[in-house]
Amino acid sequence: MSDALRPEDGAATPEMIEAGRRLFAGECHFTWGATKIGDLPPPALPEVAFAGRSNVGKSSLVNALTGRTTLARVSNTPGRTQQLNFFDLAGRLTLVDLPGYGFAKVSKDKVAQWVNLTETYLAGRPNLKRVLVLIDSRHGVKPPDTAAMKLLDQSAVSYQVVLTKTDKLTPGQLAAMTKTVATAIRAHVAAHPVIMPTSSETGAGVPELRAALAALGKPADVS
Repeated sequence: MSDALRPEDGAATPEMIEAGRRLFAGECHFTWGATKIGDLPPPALPEVAFAGRSNVGKSSLVNALTGRTTLARVSNTPGRTQQLNFFDLAGRLTLVDLPGYGFAKVSKDKVAQWVNLTETYLAGRPNLKRVLVLIDSRHGVKPPDTAAMKLLDQSAVSYQVVLTKTDKLTPGQLAAMTKTVATAIRAHVAAHPVIMPTSSETGAGVPELRAALAALGKPADVS
């Protein structure tokens, strides 16, 4: 893929936006659900995983990116995503919805099982290109987020912070929060420096995030 399609500086060009739009306009369907280590599918397409505290808006963002309202289940109940869910996007990229970390209305044994599964997946997945760490823009980086980022640092897994629910903030509040989060992630060696603000409600930031993810996927077949 040409350098023009790599949004490493966070400034998506019209060409990159269009590449992202085309990718996410393609067919996207659920392919696999893993509840234990032995259930993980064999590595195949490049993968991007969505991580974040329970109820941060992971499923809503997956749905907004793909333009579908029911692809990933949305719920107000923390802990609704109870497995690693794999979605094939146009045969070029796999989206992985991880169980939320932090508070969840399930047993401690169940939470421990999720943590073990997620940690094993993150540390040993050779085709995992990036983890999107979703942060609620109203609350900023919390201790569970810091713990997750430290784990990713230790596993040498590249990750990028995505702010969710930015429609709840004024432009001034969002600018201040973005600056605060940028300061918080500087100490994390595996963190991508560009923070991406998004809103699943308004669609703000969604085209730019699509562009960034398109650069990580398998190149389109131009034959």
